[in-house]
Amino acid sequence: MKRRAIRSEPLFFERNPHRVRRQGYLLPSLEVPEVDPTALLPVELLREPDPDYPDIAEMEVVQHFHRLSQLNYAVDEGLYPLGSCTMKYNPRINEQIARLPGFASLHPLQPESQIQGALRLIWELEEALKTITGMPGATLQPAAGAHGELTGILMIRKALETRGEDREIVLTPDSAHGTNPATATFAGYRAQEIPSAEDGTVDLGALDSMMDDKVAAVMLTVPNTLGVFEHHIVEVADLVHRRGGLIYIDGANLNSFVGRALPGLMGADAMHINLHKTFSTPHGGGGPGAGPVTVSDTLVAHLPLPRVRREGDLFGLQWEDTSSIGHMRGFYGNFLVLVRALTYIWGLGADGLRTMSEVAVLYANLIRHRLSGAYHLKFDAPSLHEVVFDDSNQTRHEVHNVDIAKRLLDFGFHPPTMSFPLIVHGALMIEPAESVSPEEIEAFCQAMLAIAHEVETDPELVRSAPHDTPIGRVDEVRAARNLKITWTPDEEG
Repeated sequence: MKRRAIRSEPLFFERNPHRVRRQGYLLPSLEVPEVDPTALLPVELLREPDPDYPDIAEMEVVQHFHRLSQLNYAVDEGLYPLGSCTMKYNPRINEQIARLPGFASLHPLQPESQIQGALRLIWELEEALKTITGMPGATLQPAAGAHGELTGILMIRKALETRGEDREIVLTPDSAHGTNPATATFAGYRAQEIPSAEDGTVDLGALDSMMDDKVAAVMLTVPNTLGVFEHHIVEVADLVHRRGGLIYIDGANLNSFVGRALPGLMGADAMHINLHKTFSTPHGGGGPGAGPVTVSDTLVAHLPLPRVRREGDLFGLQWEDTSSIGHMRGFYGNFLVLVRALTYIWGLGADGLRTMSEVAVLYANLIRHRLSGAYHLKFDAPSLHEVVFDDSNQTRHEVHNVDIAKRLLDFGFHPPTMSFPLIVHGALMIEPAESVSPEEIEAFCQAMLAIAHEVETDPELVRSAPHDTPIGRVDEVRAARNLKITWTPDEEG
């Protein structure tokens, strides 16, 4: 079952430590007079001493970086079962379309008459997301999910200010993504926590007691981070709306119900969509992403600028509107990410999108069925896209979730999300998505079951994992608190 066994790779600077000359490329002789840099550049721009780069032949450089690439586990290699952070395959057709010269060579300052195709693409994607969420307004500007959250909450604040209300609080469940209270605070609100009921959903009684004229909004993830659908969502929305608040839905888990339920009919006023999680664009990791937001009639007037407008077959950008919250991103967001998302949506079509969510939910429940008993389920509610086990069956052998995750590396799988949500101690949150084959799901289940058996028969084997990776167990606390990401030469140079 072991699929990966890669030797350790030293750092680039650690190669050729004795500086034996192995230069693989020689620059030609100067054809112009040599110039002393100190005669041309300010002294503060001159580097002293000269950088101590190692001499390495071209072939060694290629091999070094190729081996590094093999150390990186990716969606293209196998199951990537992170929970609450859908990791799905990015079809190559998305990349091919995004790299068409007509898209890739666009300049944001081109006149509208030259970018009609791009504007139409933006308009088409907005229309598609409005249809998928059942909401009348959309913006594609936000550069990530958390940026979309901020955009939505700022629109809610603008709507409340327009009504003459100065509310102070945003409520979030105790199972919420950490970005939710962070967003509320960043937008100028005080975040307060709503406790969960016994089935893991929002406690309606607690919400009723907390909901007053100081509460601006309630932020809910649907389905929530336990993989449980908020089956009281309509009642929650009615309660919040009757008290003058608004409903924000964190759409991180939209992948589980695309084509099956409409957030607009659930009472949502704003909802961000992580394109990488549901519509198969590259996962950000700090790079360009997109977190579009769809909104109800209450917030349409406050959408960011510019907005795409259609008049017949012509498209244009509206740059002025005093009711808008203003600009959230330069020009119109990360356009090529939007190209990839629309390619995916049109490629699958309505039936394909329904099948996508159907398979994702089926896989999550297959894993739940296969691993139940071996691993403990704190909340025994029906699972949607992800299933959250905990390590309480293993802790009696002094084996914890981190040990299970490390041992999983020996079986060639990326670990699931650990220790989240915070209301599940020792959590192992598994979200398979729909991209891989049933055989891959079964191989993952067999690995998890084998680890559960090892815990019973040889717990030290699991506690000391990983054993078959280039680097063994690392001190994660030290790595987090004493992070060192720059290389410095030792005394021998």
